Amino acid sequence: MIRPHRTHPLWFAFLLHRLSGLGLALFLPIHFYMLSLAISAPARLDGFLRFTDLTIVKLAEYGLVFLLAAHLFGGLRLMALEFLPWSPHQKTMAALAVAFAFLVSTLFFLKAI
Repeated sequence: MIRPHRTHPLWFAFLLHRLSGLGLALFLPIHFYMLSLAISAPARLDGFLRFTDLTIVKLAEYGLVFLLAAHLFGGLRLMALEFLPWSPHQKTMAALAVAFAFLVSTLFFLKAI
């Protein structure tokens, strides 16, 4: 049985924020490893950078930028909930957070290809 609060649209906004944070936390060690290759093994980094020209990697970057933007705008929405008075427009704010995340990641993707 699904609990009533888990059918509320803002619960889905919370879930998106939490899952995007977990996805970014999984990405960060790989990112820092690649940055360390720039200092310690530039030839291996060049090989990896050639790998990033593949279309599937570009799509993964799109997903990563979407997660980052969703996490950012979802976090801003949560901070607004903490510091601003309760408003009936919170569902709209959650939808705007996802829309802005989609817009930012799509613009990044279109510039990348």
